[in-house]
Amino acid sequence: MTGDNTLHGPARTGGDGVPRRKIAINADTTPWYIYAAIIIFGVAAPFIFPAYTTQIALLWLMILFALTWDICGGQMGYNSLGNIFFFGAGMYISAVIQVGMFTDVGTYTSARGGEQLVLDYGDYFFSLFVGTIAAAIGCVVLAIVLGRIVFGLRGPYFAIGTLGLALAARELAGTWEWIGGGSGIAMPVYPGQPHEKSVVFYILFLLLAVLTFVFVRWLYATRFGLAINAIRDDEGKAEAMGIHTLRHKLVAWSSAAFLLGMSGAIFGNLTGFIEPLEVAFPAATFGIFMVVMALLGGKGTLWGPVIGATLFHIVKEVTWTYLLGWQWVALGLLIVINVVFFQEGIMGWMQRKWPERFGITVDQRVSADKAGEEASR
Repeated sequence: MTGDNTLHGPARTGGDGVPRRKIAINADTTPWYIYAAIIIFGVAAPFIFPAYTTQIALLWLMILFALTWDICGGQMGYNSLGNIFFFGAGMYISAVIQVGMFTDVGTYTSARGGEQLVLDYGDYFFSLFVGTIAAAIGCVVLAIVLGRIVFGLRGPYFAIGTLGLALAARELAGTWEWIGGGSGIAMPVYPGQPHEKSVVFYILFLLLAVLTFVFVRWLYATRFGLAINAIRDDEGKAEAMGIHTLRHKLVAWSSAAFLLGMSGAIFGNLTGFIEPLEVAFPAATFGIFMVVMALLGGKGTLWGPVIGATLFHIVKEVTWTYLLGWQWVALGLLIVINVVFFQEGIMGWMQRKWPERFGITVDQRVSADKAGEEASR
């Protein structure tokens, strides 16, 4: 079976007379009008649904969560349960930078320094920009340092090891008084009106989600994308073929950390207050959500995480609003349906059901041979 993962261009003849073919790796065949519809919705949503601006902003965050998890979990075969570590680390790095630019962090977070930091527009957005960049870079450094340790593990041990990182970071943040400890730390106050704040952070999350999608779309179409797919399929053989597996794993994890660090910095400013348990390192909610969303949509695909995040977020918001008290039952039922009926995810099921619609062609001779073998058994 061949699909849109490998598209062969017209044959060309090289200097030795042997035909050459230009290959497009993991080419995206999505029609242009799909992208146009998403862009139109993204731009118009805060004006059409002003009361749900924050909820739709969180939809873009969920899409970012699923896409970044899929870089390692879907494309490389390393299922992390601790990606939320970079989300929280980015949040705290940004908070320390933003507060530290104008006052002493220790005094600000102590009992006698409980006042919030009020800034004008210029100072606020400059500190937000610096804090977000610092969060992204800081998370990349953490990914490189810690990755050399956790990537010595494989399979469920890697998943447990990454989860341990997130839980350890949560406990450390909860006991470190300089950054507020369990009491948390208040972010600088947004200088404008509440609705203006919602629109501003909606735009930031939209841009960040678009940046993430464009980045992974490009990444999967490079030789790097093929290399991490080879690691997923058989890491030992990939190493034997000359692929520097540790380097590729570190780059993939660092890429996810960079984007998660930025999202954490922006989310911390949106909430206005950071504490380690429910906001910065919510391993039981956001940490699990990003895995479930990628699996629901179809891990290892470009659009699967986007579809899974959209469906999951809609169900979550509807159940939180109209089925309060039963929301976890509804989400659990969704996961059960996914595991039982859509083990390959929605995108995987659709590609198997209608392969021609996704540019997948089946070699009929191979299919006939396999059918004959199964019939003879």
